[in-house]
Amino acid sequence: MSEKFSVLLEKEQLIFSAAHFITFAGNICESIHGHNYRVRCEVTGELDENGYVVDFIALRDALEAIVRQLDHKVLLATQSSLIGVQQQGDEVVATFEQRRWVFPEDNCMLLPIANTTAELMAKFIADQLMKVGDPRLDNAIKEIALSVDENEGQWGTYRTAWRSGA
Repeated sequence: MSEKFSVLLEKEQLIFSAAHFITFAGNICESIHGHNYRVRCEVTGELDENGYVVDFIALRDALEAIVRQLDHKVLLATQSSLIGVQQQGDEVVATFEQRRWVFPEDNCMLLPIANTTAELMAKFIADQLMKVGDPRLDNAIKEIALSVDENEGQWGTYRTAWRSGA
């Protein structure tokens, strides 16, 4: 059995407040509501010459930049088969059956996911992190587990092999 080392990061800077709504059970759409989301990231890899997997500060700063983009936004899934999302000038219009929401564009974060669940948001954040291209991250990390908590203990987690430029 080979040894594995990991770093787990959960910091105050990795909290964001956002509104969303999801669809479930085929034809149910929640009312818009908000959460104070928390992000936790665990990365696994080999130890470097300094004896650590990754620089905590490099990982924290990269995650904080991604989380900051989500803070105080309405999160909208652009790949949903049930919710339509269209940008119309400086507004974003979301629709579900006969329901319609109109938001100022600068208040929205359009996410290339099918639903704004904690699990899919975890995948989105992990994918964004892997696109950062910071050699301090890319040279050491082999696996990532990114978790999003939407309600004080309700975590959705995405795990995958680290792939730079995802």
